[in-house]
Amino acid sequence: MPQIIAKEILVGQGDSAQNLIPDCHRIRKEVFHLEQKFPLDTEFDDVEHIAFHFLLQVTELDPSTGETTKKYVGTIRGTTPEIYPAINRYKLSRLAIDKDYRNFKFGRLLVDRLHEWVKADAKAMNRPPVIECHSQIPAMGFYAKFGYTPEGERFDEDGEPHQNMVVTLPLSE
Repeated sequence: MPQIIAKEILVGQGDSAQNLIPDCHRIRKEVFHLEQKFPLDTEFDDVEHIAFHFLLQVTELDPSTGETTKKYVGTIRGTTPEIYPAINRYKLSRLAIDKDYRNFKFGRLLVDRLHEWVKADAKAMNRPPVIECHSQIPAMGFYAKFGYTPEGERFDEDGEPHQNMVVTLPLSE
């Protein structure tokens, strides 16, 4: 069985994300459309080209051969407050991990990296580091571990119940 010997999160936005987006989309299609049966036409929207895309790459070592292989196994998307002026918050969305890599805490790794990005941007832009996400109901406990709390009533998004969850990050640690 291969061993994970390295992890790297690649980040891009706009033109710098063009090389990341195909793999982000592949992972999201596999998770949200093929596994969870969400409609494919709702997965990719009009903020893809201006959102920040985070793509997790792992390097695996096959101990029997000594060969290494790089794979893209997870993604998350973040947007700045001006993208959705009605909410005026950062938004975490499209967190997806390849099903074969879900027991490695890679979701935590991606959320932590997105939080680092939000804190840096909020400090540079002098705005509050408030993030919201539309959590699927079974994933609420995952987000609660990061301090996210429910806000408002549950709602339907693409045929499944969701809960808006919000966190305000500390700027100094």
